[in-house]
Amino acid sequence: MPSVVTFTAPRVVELQECPVEEVGPGDVRVRTWYSGISAGTELTAYRGSNPYLTRTWDAEERIFRDGPPSFAYPVAGWGYSEMGEVVEVGPGVVGLGVGDLVHGIWGHRSEAVRPARTLVGRTLGQDVDPRTGCFARVGAIALNGVLAADTRLGSRVAVFGQGVIGLLATRLGVLAGARVAAVDMAPRRLEVAQGYGAELTLDPRAEGGVGPLLRRWSDGGVDGAVELSGAVAALHEAIRAVRVDGVVAAAGFYQGGAEGLRLGEEFHHNRVRIVASQIGGVPVGLSTSWDQARLVQVFMELVLAGRVDVDPLITDVVDASEVGEAFRRLDEGDPEVLQVLLRFPGAPA
Repeated sequence: MPSVVTFTAPRVVELQECPVEEVGPGDVRVRTWYSGISAGTELTAYRGSNPYLTRTWDAEERIFRDGPPSFAYPVAGWGYSEMGEVVEVGPGVVGLGVGDLVHGIWGHRSEAVRPARTLVGRTLGQDVDPRTGCFARVGAIALNGVLAADTRLGSRVAVFGQGVIGLLATRLGVLAGARVAAVDMAPRRLEVAQGYGAELTLDPRAEGGVGPLLRRWSDGGVDGAVELSGAVAALHEAIRAVRVDGVVAAAGFYQGGAEGLRLGEEFHHNRVRIVASQIGGVPVGLSTSWDQARLVQVFMELVLAGRVDVDPLITDVVDASEVGEAFRRLDEGDPEVLQVLLRFPGAPA
């Protein structure tokens, strides 16, 4: 029987059996090899803090309201960083065949039936480390944040939070021609950031905060900041760090209130622009030329060309049956853990 990762209650996750899906016209069946855990979004489901689990999302008016939660436990199939092998092709499918390796979004499950059109163009060569496919979505999120911060040749940019997406944003900022400062509490992550080309690395616990340090480093304030830690304190420090009329791309998934966000200070006096960066859309000024598909395509082209090396980010590859222990370590904030990949039966050893 196929299996799927299921959150059954706060901080309770397990691999459960699920029904076999039928392959229809235009569909393909993909057997999952690897699936990457998101240490941000998915932890909110694990912890029970995701707003979909506490409030009602009105999709028509695009607003959260008090009321029954949009999702309730058990919640199955979260995940958005999968790769696997096409093992069955439905009638009318063009562009994919049995044996093709593909990457996409189908959640933490041992197999999935997907419309072939969603996977065409998302194939991996047989000579490529298949695990790279698990970085397509997180790489697109990082690229979206870098674009939202108006990063360009000669920019001075600070990236707050050097988890997987933050480290990728650091690397992409460097490739864009920016001078990049990386901020994180974990020395190991700052080492990776240096390897990715960060010119400056800072611990946010520095006396007085890193805002003044970044302003001195950049001669008056960085042009842009990308905040990916999801910590309100980091968002406030990013605001302190940017120049007059600078931009902060708030790309973290913030939980709870924002008591530490003092908007009457630098935000007000320096006319700082805060823009939300979320993979559901691209920066407003780029909407005629960019979309989600292009974000994925550009990022994967950089990976396959060797300009972004994702191998240093893979710290843990565990059998899918050990998903509970994987989430426990992520929940505890182990600083040595970056990308955790779940390995399903049939994946290369």
